[in-house]
Amino acid sequence: MKLLRNDASIALVGGNRPFRWFWTGQSLAAVGAQVTAIALPMVTAIALDAGPAAVGFVATAGWLPYLVFSLAAGYALEGRDLRRFMILGEAIQIVSLASIPVLWSAGGLSVPTLAVAAFVAGCGALLVGLGGFTFVTELVPSEHLGAANRALQGTRTIAQVGGPGIAGLLVGAVGAPLAVVVDGIGHALSLVGLARARPDGPLAEPPARGLGVRGLLEGARVLARDARLRALTLHAAIYNMTAQIFVLDLVVYCLRVQHLSPAVYGLAVGMSGVGALVGTAVALRVARRWGFGASFSASLVLSCGTPIVIPLSPWHGPGFAVLLGGAFFVAGLGLGNANIYSLTLRQTLIPRGTMSRSAGAYTQVMYGAIPIGSALAGVIGGQLGSRTAVLIGAGGYIVSAIPVVAGRVGRMRRIEADERADRPRPGRAP
Repeated sequence: MKLLRNDASIALVGGNRPFRWFWTGQSLAAVGAQVTAIALPMVTAIALDAGPAAVGFVATAGWLPYLVFSLAAGYALEGRDLRRFMILGEAIQIVSLASIPVLWSAGGLSVPTLAVAAFVAGCGALLVGLGGFTFVTELVPSEHLGAANRALQGTRTIAQVGGPGIAGLLVGAVGAPLAVVVDGIGHALSLVGLARARPDGPLAEPPARGLGVRGLLEGARVLARDARLRALTLHAAIYNMTAQIFVLDLVVYCLRVQHLSPAVYGLAVGMSGVGALVGTAVALRVARRWGFGASFSASLVLSCGTPIVIPLSPWHGPGFAVLLGGAFFVAGLGLGNANIYSLTLRQTLIPRGTMSRSAGAYTQVMYGAIPIGSALAGVIGGQLGSRTAVLIGAGGYIVSAIPVVAGRVGRMRRIEADERADRPRPGRAP
């Protein structure tokens, strides 16, 4: 009990009321999002009896807003009332997700209509995600960013533990389309949390913005100038693109080739959340003991190296299910650390006044790679088979770790709180 009372993240949640409301809402939304992450491909594959190409098409539609709108959205959000835009984003997701079971019940759900619903929901999620990155820095001081990210990531990983299992059970009990309702409820509760999460201090004055293309690219220039931010961005882009190939074809491989039930598959994938929960809990302690760069590198070795054992396994049936769960646990252990390290490093290095623009540029690259990966998942899975596609995705994970592990981030001893990328230089405006 004394250890819990002294925990920085627990103390922050207990002592900072606006952050507590934000954290509660985001945690509840994360549970629903984990259910949909499993249920939506199952809607396509089971309820609509579609193959890998259709699964990839629907997933691509859901991530397409990140590819199309991220840069402009980050530019538009800079200096605005982020809380209001995040509330709007949650409302958009509630309506779009609610349309899926309604259309299914009326006999109007098809791959195209499901793709439209996924696209609209993705637009709302983009607003929430971009706003949330900067909004955290308005709720807590910079020295508490690590604890704040750890609290947020901790509950997200708890959602990862229960979400896939809940999704599998819900799909088996009520069908995949109705299982999506859980996500809508989570976003409704998140909307309430955002409505109550009012920062204590006044909003910062809107920063000066460049005009035209130069203004849109300001955030990208911040990321491009700093070697550490470049490495993080490149890693995230490659990781997210290949993750789509891996995850989407893994659904088909496990359900149709390995003949796992949705419940068993969901529980096995949920072990990633168990591992991530452990990784999140020890992330700050490990970084203090081993150094930031070494800890970040080790976390990527686990998260990016372990998945390769899944397509290489010769096992079937229960043995494969156990291997699947074990691999996801180890990969999740590393991912829990890596997410906190990446978030905190970016929030520390990016100058205030360019947070939303830089987040938009980062999201443009990171999440913009996802629809490309989703499209490739359908093509590769359809042409080469789901197992080969999973193998290619796992190989991409390994490649994604190289920029961070072999670069300047891997050699960092600690994060310097007063160090910023894009510092004003003589003769240049900040």
